[in-house]
Amino acid sequence: MSSESLAAALARAGSPVELLRNLAFPPSTFPVKPEFTNWRAEQRAWVESCALLDQSHHMTDLFVEGPDALRLFSDTGVNTFANFGVGKAKQFVAVDPEGYMIGDAILFHLEEELFDLVGHPMVLDWVTFNLERGDYEATVERDDNSAVRASGPPKLYRYELQGPTAAALIEEVTGAPLPEVRFFSMAGFTIAGRRVRGLRHGMAGQPGFELFGPWEDGEAVLDALLSAGEHHGLVRVGAKAYSTANLESGWVPAPLPALFSDDPLVQEYREWLPVSKVGSLGGSLDSPHIRDYYLTPFDIGYGKTVRFDHDFVGREALEDLAEAPPRTKMTLVWNADDVTAAVGAMYRPGPGAKYIEMPKARYATHHEDKVLVDGRQVGISLDCGYLANERVMVSLATLENEYAEPGTEVTVVWGEHPVSAKPAVEEHVQVEIRATVAPVPFVDFARENYRSR
Repeated sequence: MSSESLAAALARAGSPVELLRNLAFPPSTFPVKPEFTNWRAEQRAWVESCALLDQSHHMTDLFVEGPDALRLFSDTGVNTFANFGVGKAKQFVAVDPEGYMIGDAILFHLEEELFDLVGHPMVLDWVTFNLERGDYEATVERDDNSAVRASGPPKLYRYELQGPTAAALIEEVTGAPLPEVRFFSMAGFTIAGRRVRGLRHGMAGQPGFELFGPWEDGEAVLDALLSAGEHHGLVRVGAKAYSTANLESGWVPAPLPALFSDDPLVQEYREWLPVSKVGSLGGSLDSPHIRDYYLTPFDIGYGKTVRFDHDFVGREALEDLAEAPPRTKMTLVWNADDVTAAVGAMYRPGPGAKYIEMPKARYATHHEDKVLVDGRQVGISLDCGYLANERVMVSLATLENEYAEPGTEVTVVWGEHPVSAKPAVEEHVQVEIRATVAPVPFVDFARENYRSR
């Protein structure tokens, strides 16, 4: 893996857009079995019974410990940290000095001076950089995901249980009533004689827990869950289905990090950050200006997360933006006939439309397609895939407020022009796919309205 800095790579490429568009880095991958049965049935499990998703291998952990650990997160996160006690977790969001997204991850408060930041590496790198350059009495221990870890197993196992029967399954496997736990708070369990921590939260619109503990306990805990799960319709979910869960719940994965401003802090970060830590950029959005690809917390649904009760990187910029955020996160439901025509191009003389992979269609680390109305760009389509439960192709998008009303008809431009050098991009022509604006999370709207039609 290259040790060239992002700053050096940028100097060589000459343009952030050219650099990112032609990086050979793929979309984020899940280094677990693609399917245990088939991804359609596995998607149904978190709606109809209980899905078990193994999160042990695809996320990175950053353990931050010390008396200044909380101050570090407060200085770099838009979140409030008032009353963020031991046993709680939150969606940690970081921005650059101009208020654009660096990234987000889940922050667990494990002990009084011990935290675990879990998620994509982008925001973990930013926190590490700020720790190293700042005056903080804290240390970090990083456990990379299994795709890049040098050797050995993960430090922790993580098993996600989601679906209508998840609570009953946990009660059976623990032999105790489900404790009263608030959303994004943790509880302790005993499973197979091992102490297990569980985070209460939901995914894809369903209730559930994320169970975690030392790796050496993982096999015993998994065996107990699988055994008890036979009575609750438990289905193991592979990487293909898991990669689509965010489309139902409305979480935007891997927004393009804002790494290219002239701010001295960001310039220093580019010198520190290896280009190998930067993902590729794909999609029909074709502006030569990198700022046009940036997103703010308000663009992707984190407006309620932004709190101005503390000083943090990017606060002043977000204070100005909070007065009237110009865009809103929504779901786009793609027109079935247009999607079918694009897929059908594979069976006619080419070149045809860019290949639409199922169930997740993203073909770069950061995916951004143009959304048009009457030929004018009104937003960005960010992450796209197929939902077997609703039998639709959808994408998450950020739209100008005027066009963010459910039912609005828009057009998604699919494919790249000119075609980039990314290995996942073949010769193709751009196509326009009609889409209808729908609420986010889509799963609630679909169950109440879409299916009834």
